[in-house]
Parts: sequence; C-alpha cells; structure tokens
Amino acid sequence: MLVANRGVADEALRSGADLGCGTAWQCATVLRNPVLPAPGQFAAGFRTLSTPPLAPTSAPYNALVTGSETLLGLALASVLGLGLATLLVFSRSFERATLPWLVASQTVPIVAIAPMLAVILGQYGVQGFLPKAIIAAYIAFFPVAVGAAQGLRSPDALQLDLMRTYRASAWQVFWQLRLPASLPYLFTALKVAATAALVGSIVAEISTISFSGLGKMLAENSRASDTVALWVIMVYGAALGIGLVALIGALERVVTRWRPAR
Repeated sequence: MLVANRGVADEALRSGADLGCGTAWQCATVLRNPVLPAPGQFAAGFRTLSTPPLAPTSAPYNALVTGSETLLGLALASVLGLGLATLLVFSRSFERATLPWLVASQTVPIVAIAPMLAVILGQYGVQGFLPKAIIAAYIAFFPVAVGAAQGLRSPDALQLDLMRTYRASAWQVFWQLRLPASLPYLFTALKVAATAALVGSIVAEISTISFSGLGKMLAENSRASDTVALWVIMVYGAALGIGLVALIGALERVVTRWRPAR
C-alpha cells in the first residue's frame, strides 16, 4: 500500500496540495483517492457502505440483488447446459453441427453483447431483474454443457456392456448409469459456471440500465473516482463468489453421498 501510494502522494505534494502531512511516505496513508487504501481507510469505507445493511445504497443489499440474479442465471444455465450435453452425447451429428457455434458464442465480449441482449429482450417486455439473469446464463451455460457432456461419456465400456446384458434401454442407461456418473463432473463445471455467472451479472448491471446491484455501485463509484468504495465493492463481489462456490460444494456433498469420502 505504501509503495503503491507513495508516487501519487509525492506528485500531490510537489503540486502544492495541502495533505496535512510532511513526507510522501506519511501522506501515502491519508490520500483521498489512494491506489490501495490504508487499513483504516478500508475499514471506514467498509463500515460506511455496509450500514444500514438493507438500505438500497448499501453493499450488502446490492450484493443480495446481484447474488439473486446470479443464482437465477446459474439455474437457467444448468437446465440449458444439461439439455445440450445430453444432445451432444446422444447425437454425433448434433455435436458436429452445434459445438462450433457454442464455442463461437463464448468468444463475443460480454461488454458488447450485454446491451444488445438487453435491448432485444426489452422489445419482448423482458425488463428489470430477468435480463441480467439471462445474460449471466449466457455466460455460464457453456462450462456446464462441456462438463456435463464429459461426465455423461465417463462410464467405461464394461459398465455399458453390463447394462446391455441386463437389456437396459437407452433411457435406463442414461438415468441409472450416465447421469449418476456425470454428477462429479457436473458439480465441478457448476463451480466454474457460478463465478462466470457472477461476472456476467455484474457486467450486465454496468452495461444496462440498473437501479441496484454491485455492478451499479461499481459504475457509480468509478464515475465519482472513489477508489476506497471500489475496493470495498470488489471485496463484497469476491465474498459473494466464494459463497456461491461453497453453496454448490455443500449441495454436491448432499447429492453425491454415495461417493466414497476423499
């Protein structure tokens, strides 16, 4: 923090600014807009943005809004990704025709496509909370589809031959062998998708008209050049991402109790 802020403090002192301190090293901890906030500055900013917790301008309230958008987007991505993975596994022609387009869809910068999606959805009356969730799902469905497809293909030839010995139908093989075998892969993909969906939600809030959410707070404080607030909001975003991954991990432990402990 001292090293990062010293250059800014030294430049301010040379310009004649009265910072209430004598040297650049001393001023590095009291800058109004530091490159890296001092511990005291961060604590004060955290307290200011966190109270009262349910106020529309507070970080906890806006984190809840962003988290809700992310969870809905992740749910949509899970349904779409698992459906695509099933089609990819059962139809080679579908895979050859679709996979290149799925890959191409993920190369479009989200900053560019978020406003376009919001405008398109707005023409059909989809506004407010839902467009952000749909944009988050757009970012998150690809890792779910790829991970689930890998998991559905994971049963080995001996297991598949055993199911054929029992005259199991393709549907029974899917439900009783492929789907259970895919769960570890699916939950790993969901953890990756959760972080992608969170980034998608925040970018969507920045790129579209938003009245709440961490993205809206980032945009407002960036325009105000309040770097302390930006660091506080980024910490809230990081904590939200950790919480989402931990939630998926807890769900994985419940759903896959049959797996041996590691």
